[in-house]
Amino acid sequence: MSGRFPPLETLVPPHIRDIEPYIPSKPDDVLAKMFGCQMIYRLNNNENALGPSPQALAALRSLDPRQAAVYPSGDAYHLRHKLAERYGHPSDAFLVGNGANELIAFVIKAFCHEGDNIVTADRTFTVYEWVAGFSGFEARLVPLADYGFDDEAMLAAVDDRTKIIFVCNPNNPTGTYWDERRLRRFLDRVAGRQIVVLDEAYGEFVSAGDFPDGMSLINEYPNLVVFRTFSKMFALAALRIGYLAGDERVVEVIRRTCVVYSVNSIAQAAAIGALADADDQIARTRRMVNEARAFLRGELARLGLVHFGDQANYMVVRLPVSDTLAYRKLMRQGIMVRTMTGFRFPNHIRVTLGPIPVMEKFIAALEPVVAG
Repeated sequence: MSGRFPPLETLVPPHIRDIEPYIPSKPDDVLAKMFGCQMIYRLNNNENALGPSPQALAALRSLDPRQAAVYPSGDAYHLRHKLAERYGHPSDAFLVGNGANELIAFVIKAFCHEGDNIVTADRTFTVYEWVAGFSGFEARLVPLADYGFDDEAMLAAVDDRTKIIFVCNPNNPTGTYWDERRLRRFLDRVAGRQIVVLDEAYGEFVSAGDFPDGMSLINEYPNLVVFRTFSKMFALAALRIGYLAGDERVVEVIRRTCVVYSVNSIAQAAAIGALADADDQIARTRRMVNEARAFLRGELARLGLVHFGDQANYMVVRLPVSDTLAYRKLMRQGIMVRTMTGFRFPNHIRVTLGPIPVMEKFIAALEPVVAG
């Protein structure tokens, strides 16, 4: 920069200087050319291979393209009322956002002040940590215990400047979960002193009888905020739409920080459609995921590979080689997985569970990588 002006760094806050920008993967067509493959099987982002439900697709087809000139509902009015019908809470207990990242930012901005902190796990959905960091707040990261959130250690990390505790249930990427008894015990010990965010992005995939339904606990615990998404189970990831629910007084505070018109009309319409046949979509997807998990368990055991992830729609595999090396070799076969070094699991990959023919292709591509 010219000597006439001060260095750009003088305008950048210290907490921003320390943050490494997130570099997303290149588009599939570019990756296909780079790695010389005809077809890419996306097993990296936990997308639902079944695609949107029939009602969601019908909603998308019914949209009038001329409506592109009209702003969307600023507060997702009709979608919030459909959510209210499904879950039995008032429509004002829901807030819709442009993906989980935006919802996380809303909550942190609503409750954190200079000098405050959040508490979460060290190996979980990293956006909690990122958003806190670039917002200027400390993220206290508690190590996992047996691949799961450590409730005792998290409570020990809390102090009088802790405003929010983030719990991902089931946890991304390990697939572990707190049962209802453990979650209730944790909420009882927090005793309303902090906001507890229960991120259930993958909750619809869990069929275990002791898995807690965060929506049913909101009336008992007014400091509980539940996150859910249409990206995973409902296969609307490209439309970037999720929502939170909580006590109306808490949601009203969060609403003060939200950006109106951030959720487009297409996403809102598709989400309303997805709710219309949600139970069928959940049942079909669980069948696919459970079949894939059973298949991979057998094949990974045959290959002598340690793996974990009993819930959600993914598994994590420990490799005898670098995860980045495995990524490059698998990509040459058109198999795209998630490297786990960024999640603080070096030499691990995360694999989305999908149709058996695709799982067979993954194993066929993985076997020479392991043997090599």
